[in-house]
Amino acid sequence: MIEKFLQYISFQKRQSIHTQSSYRNDLEQFADYLTETYQISDLTQADYHIIRSWIISLSEANLQATSINRKIATLKSFYKFLVKQNYILANPTLRIKPLKTPKRTPVFIEEADLTKLLDHVEFSEDFGGYRDKIIIEMLYNMGIREAELLNIKELDINYIRQEIKVLGKGNKQRIIPITPTLSHLIQEYVYQKQQTFQQLNHDFLIVTDSGEPAYPMLIYRIVKKYLTLVSNANKKSPHILRHTFATHLLNKGADLNAIKEIMGHSNLSATQIYTHNSLEKLKEIFEQAHPKA
Repeated sequence: MIEKFLQYISFQKRQSIHTQSSYRNDLEQFADYLTETYQISDLTQADYHIIRSWIISLSEANLQATSINRKIATLKSFYKFLVKQNYILANPTLRIKPLKTPKRTPVFIEEADLTKLLDHVEFSEDFGGYRDKIIIEMLYNMGIREAELLNIKELDINYIRQEIKVLGKGNKQRIIPITPTLSHLIQEYVYQKQQTFQQLNHDFLIVTDSGEPAYPMLIYRIVKKYLTLVSNANKKSPHILRHTFATHLLNKGADLNAIKEIMGHSNLSATQIYTHNSLEKLKEIFEQAHPKA
């Protein structure tokens, strides 16, 4: 049953491999719980009370609410599929509610620190240096996800129109404008790549030192390495540069809807989490400038 569901979300819903892997892990964990706790081997036999008991057990194991809510979402999608395919008559997750989670302010890198990194830190003059710099520049200047960066191919870049086609969540495409400076940097990097590897059997933009398509851990290590040089932030992941992109744009007065479209958010609420940092900046300016502050 799990395999049929995964095939469905792969071909019908066009979910990413990462999402499919997460769904598989969640469902296999739930299946193990059913077997060990209730001696049930058929997921169609689970009811509301059994599902709720699993959620309670996860909470008692001190699993974070965000992780539990992801598992709840997985079960809701799974049982909705079972109802749609007539494997079961009623959805046992209808009364299951997600746990309340504290609102977290996105972590971001200060503008002065990013400027120091991009304008003053020296990257090596070999292919690796060009590659590392373009990774930082594209994540910060485009606000894209790590997976989106990894999927960009050279044919996705339009140097004349100065824009790049990006494949986002749910295989949704969007066009992101780039600055002339970033366009020039990408062209320099592509030239260095061509000189280093002559001919590759793929068209992915970002590659490893051996010319293979880049992978998530490589991007993470590169971002962490360079952010460590300029920032004391606790988190130094590629996603922090996405948060930083949005925060800096809002602090400069950019339109929230425009940022939403660039970042590929499905609704405005996902973008609004960055307004907190923007409001904090406004308060700081107010306190510094207002005569009665």
